[in-house]
Amino acid sequence: MKNFEQFIGSFSFDGRLAEIDIIVSIAHVKMLVKTRIINSYEGKKIVAGLASILKDLKKGWKIPKEEDIHFAVEKELIRRIGAVGGKMHTARSRNDQVATDLRLYIKDAAKTIENLLKDFQKILVKKANDNIDVIMPGFTHLQPAQPILAAHYLLAYVHMFQRDKERLEDCYKRVDFLPLGSAALAGTSFKIDRLYTAKFLGFKNISENSLDGVSDRDFAIEFVFCMSVISLHLTRFCEEIILWMNPEFGYISINDKFTSGSSIMPQKRNPDCAEVIRGKSGRIFGDLTALFTIVKSLPLAYNRDLQEDKPPVFDAFDNIKMCLEVMNDMIASLKFVKENTLKGTEKGFIAATEIADYLARNNVPFRTAHSIVRDIVLYCKRHSKNLSGLSICEFKKFSPIFKKDIFKYLNAKHIVDMKISYGSTSKKSIVKQIENIKRKLK
Repeated sequence: MKNFEQFIGSFSFDGRLAEIDIIVSIAHVKMLVKTRIINSYEGKKIVAGLASILKDLKKGWKIPKEEDIHFAVEKELIRRIGAVGGKMHTARSRNDQVATDLRLYIKDAAKTIENLLKDFQKILVKKANDNIDVIMPGFTHLQPAQPILAAHYLLAYVHMFQRDKERLEDCYKRVDFLPLGSAALAGTSFKIDRLYTAKFLGFKNISENSLDGVSDRDFAIEFVFCMSVISLHLTRFCEEIILWMNPEFGYISINDKFTSGSSIMPQKRNPDCAEVIRGKSGRIFGDLTALFTIVKSLPLAYNRDLQEDKPPVFDAFDNIKMCLEVMNDMIASLKFVKENTLKGTEKGFIAATEIADYLARNNVPFRTAHSIVRDIVLYCKRHSKNLSGLSICEFKKFSPIFKKDIFKYLNAKHIVDMKISYGSTSKKSIVKQIENIKRKLK
């Protein structure tokens, strides 16, 4: 095979770990000097060489390709400072080096996504506050159910993304273990100081078992799982954006830059960004499946299969980052069409539950009340009427309990204001929710 080295190599994708790999190597060399495994002169020369490579990388210089990024850095170091550069590899293996690099990468990536989620939550909270008087239909089974505040709807996603953020924070705890010092699989006979290296690199913990240290990829699977759930939640939001932009609903509008025109129909604006975000989920779910499949049935300790762990991690992170950046800007531009959302509450007999509750408050068993209101709705359908179009006489045909005050229970604003349970859709409840969320975001 002509391209055997290319086939088994990983430089094409792990090249993005170059800067992290150098930082890990600097930490390792400083530890070797501290523990007198190499002398101070050699250590300083190696660190200076690594620093020069890092400086050049930051300027845009590309490191020459090799089998993988670790070998590429080592070879470039030796080219620059001579054979002493080979001492950098003392008391370590590529196995524990790559595991350390990937953990550092995921730690940074997790913080980046956490910050984007926090920004998104702030946008949603502001949007909720700005639309605190907008009333819209709430849906179950995508059928009109009960009137809610648009702010209540937006805050539901704030809580959804709060769980995503907390899930990432929890994942971070398990990523935050230093495997460096595990060597190939059995540890090392050199008297190294793993705690020093961990502190230098910002790890809170060190791995307890060298076999597990080099072979564990649970942290990568968990990180991509977190990306998958974020993607899942974004698809739910995007689906509703797509639906509500449709003239059949007409509940919202977004800036035209997040849409595109049709190649043949000049009147159309297509919600392309929302659709692409929705479509990206399949790719990210695929990344999770890839990682599960790579790790499945692997014997201890390190196996070359594990070099394939990085593309799914990189891909999931890159795509979630892009999706959140676009989503943040798109939702910032979102506007509710108040007259359409309010008009939507007139469809689907959306006050029916309040009529049942009205009867229940007047000592009618709720199951009986439910049956009465079902008959009222059927009557309305047969006579092409809505609930607010009924007379008091018509209401009394179904129950003598009804009085003229029933009509205020048909008003969407009154229905919303009546919700007094904790976490409900009333304006008073929404104000409290916003206050609580703002405290969390601080």
